Amino acid sequence: MRHLRRRGTYVRVADPSWESPLDAEHSRRRGGRWNPPESFGVIYLNASLEVARSQVRRKLEPRGIRPEDLSTERGPLLIHTEIPEDSYVDAITDRGLDSLGLPTSYPLDRSGEEVSHSVCQPIGQSARAVDEPGIACRSAAAQPSPGEELAYFPGISLIVSHRQAWTEWFWPH
Repeated sequence: MRHLRRRGTYVRVADPSWESPLDAEHSRRRGGRWNPPESFGVIYLNASLEVARSQVRRKLEPRGIRPEDLSTERGPLLIHTEIPEDSYVDAITDRGLDSLGLPTSYPLDRSGEEVSHSVCQPIGQSARAVDEPGIACRSAAAQPSPGEELAYFPGISLIVSHRQAWTEWFWPH
């Protein structure tokens, strides 16, 4: 596995009903791109506001909902946190992707389809097994632009630096 240094502000899109938006228990139970269900928790973070907006659109679109359809109270919060400086598994550069056995077209495979969670989850399990702090990866939600996400494996607890309500963060000013 190759590594990239990362630190600084990352954001998490959070349901307003979540009591603790930086809790990884939900992802532990349900799984995600880098962790199978009932395995270990991951806090999925976005490196930019645009990637966070793309995440919202990606979740709403299959349900036929547009962002403007959400009420102020139901729109997701944006949680700002600071990640500790560390070397994270590289799923961004071509060399990093190659070292993980992923195509350099990631998050798309060679046929243009999205690389499935079932391909990524064993990589996440291997990284977690050797106490990696997380995986810096290209965003599947931000296609075709090259957004970045961080699958943060809880070790050092993250702290909420501030929260933004739906109407404060989603709509460009």
